[in-house]
Amino acid sequence: MHRIQELAAGIIARVEEGRTLTEALGNIQRSETLTPGERGALQDIAYGSLRNLGQLRFILRALVPKPLPAVDVERLLLVALYQLIHTRAAPYAVVDQAVTLAQDLAAGRLKGLVNGVLRNFLRNKDQLLADAQADNEARYNHPRWWVQKVRAAYPTRWTDILEKSNRHPPMTLRINRRHGTAAAYVETLQASGRGAKALGDYAVKLDAPCNVRDLPGFAEGRVSVQDFGAQQAALRLEVADGMRVLDACAAPGGKSGHLLELADIQLTALDIDATRLERVAENLARLQLTATLAAADAAKPDSWWDGVPFDRILADVPCSASGVVRRNPDIKWLRRPEDFAALGQQQAAMVDALWPLLARGGKLLYATCSIMPEENQQQLDAFLQRHPDARLAGSEQLLPSADHDGFYYALLEKA
Repeated sequence: MHRIQELAAGIIARVEEGRTLTEALGNIQRSETLTPGERGALQDIAYGSLRNLGQLRFILRALVPKPLPAVDVERLLLVALYQLIHTRAAPYAVVDQAVTLAQDLAAGRLKGLVNGVLRNFLRNKDQLLADAQADNEARYNHPRWWVQKVRAAYPTRWTDILEKSNRHPPMTLRINRRHGTAAAYVETLQASGRGAKALGDYAVKLDAPCNVRDLPGFAEGRVSVQDFGAQQAALRLEVADGMRVLDACAAPGGKSGHLLELADIQLTALDIDATRLERVAENLARLQLTATLAAADAAKPDSWWDGVPFDRILADVPCSASGVVRRNPDIKWLRRPEDFAALGQQQAAMVDALWPLLARGGKLLYATCSIMPEENQQQLDAFLQRHPDARLAGSEQLLPSADHDGFYYALLEKA
């Protein structure tokens, strides 16, 4: 178990250096030989520590008021505190393993401190947890500025938004309508011993997550993993047979696949990252669907557009990803308040560059996985001011819920 503690602390270190949790965890899992049980434990501790980092940091500072000179020891203590608070691991084992690891950190000078801090926590656990509840960053496990930002945007719903953003996300499937319905697939799952419920005609939420390889028909393209909120993008674009369609930021390909399932269209799937575009190709191959793939910058159409207008454009623009932090808990700790101005400029530049590519009477869907108004409603208002030939056909802010993550959609029609 001490090996898992060590690896989890290393993942937190990589995230603090600016890497994503997905990247840091993936690198560890590829480089280390782990049993399935160890892989599961590492993922739980890494995700859980970052999901609850506000609480863990608060408690650590209550126990050790000044930051330790050895940051690797601090990270070890955060991981151990997570185990003591949020897992069923035996407390004596967690403490013993952390102390053993501390022998190899900071030349072993802080071994006694690690032992003392963790035992002090166990003696005063109830009071420390109660104190954490009185601090907004510790209670809601989001940076203080983030809590204030959400509270200002949603004065009557902010606590619910933050709490739902910390829960484990559901595993939701998109049923390929060329191969069946949600109701039929629920029956298939139940026959194999898995509980699930239909969300609409072509979406299914599993009672418990599972390996995608265990899903009936996954390899054959009968079903894909996609959040129910994300599934709304393709549906709102209103594609029909024969249309020329652009997915401007396509990776990893979930929305591209969905669009091709909905109608026989000519799809161009674009992404600036050639490596990520490979994921799009893999997903479409599994679905036995085809599109024109191009690694290019959507904001610079002169480098890739052939001059033929598109009937539909999906502009899933770069954003803060503030609506999907329960799937990516590192995001809330990696973001900075000043990021939003730069993201806003990117969003405006991209949608302005794509608008001339849309045919008259065509529709563009502006989409983000954000809950922040400056990336959503404020961007929409500014766009409509800049483009008098744009008409708003509908918009909606989806907030994190039991059934879906947070997304924003605005459908624009060209006069």
